[in-house]
Amino acid sequence: MTVDNKTLLILDKVSSFYGNIQALRNISLTVNPGEIVTLIGSNGAGKTTTLKTISGLIRPRTGHIYLKGERLDGIDAQEVVKKGISHSPEGRKIFSRMTVLENLEMGAFLRNDKAGIQEDLEKVYGLFPRLKERIKQKAGTMSGGEQQMLAIGRAMMARPSILLLDEPSMGLSPKLVEQIFEIILDINNQGTTILLVEQNALAALSIAARGYVLQTGSIVLEDSGQNLLSNEAVRRTYLGEEVA
Repeated sequence: MTVDNKTLLILDKVSSFYGNIQALRNISLTVNPGEIVTLIGSNGAGKTTTLKTISGLIRPRTGHIYLKGERLDGIDAQEVVKKGISHSPEGRKIFSRMTVLENLEMGAFLRNDKAGIQEDLEKVYGLFPRLKERIKQKAGTMSGGEQQMLAIGRAMMARPSILLLDEPSMGLSPKLVEQIFEIILDINNQGTTILLVEQNALAALSIAARGYVLQTGSIVLEDSGQNLLSNEAVRRTYLGEEVA
């Protein structure tokens, strides 16, 4: 794969393992500036592992990861955040005993630009007005939807070049799912590139410029979001449709 500074994120033949169990098999993908790119696939396909490998939580056994042409594989997760990648993990992983504000401040723990942090807090409150209403509330006492908003807002506080979102709609009501995806679009429209892992393939492909389909740790299909939505195999396998 050609590495250049114009492509924001590149994974080049990346393989990752949990002990002796191989979870990713020669994954290659790209994300361009300003895009929403989604990874879809069944449970255990390797979607979450891909995000963890990008964010430095798992070290790839083989292959390379590049952000703006600079190699990321092999550096610590904290350094990956400094380089411009922020991760909103599956299951939210908020600090339940901390307040909403304290959680958001944790998202900016590597920054020391007070004015910029305050500016980004206001941006998060603009995206999630409910968080501003609950600024002093303990995060663990909020609803699942509010906690998801907090997890995304916390990730945004790092001011990332690319935001990794892992299952943002998990466990939410249909109305809240719609709201979360509208907010994801707003975040993207404000200039943040997004790599989205989502079990709700219909919603994800509807907003994504491009998508990759993972099966047992390998990419088996790549296309535009709209083309994947109309693909018979995708509709049958991931959208639950019966295709004649």
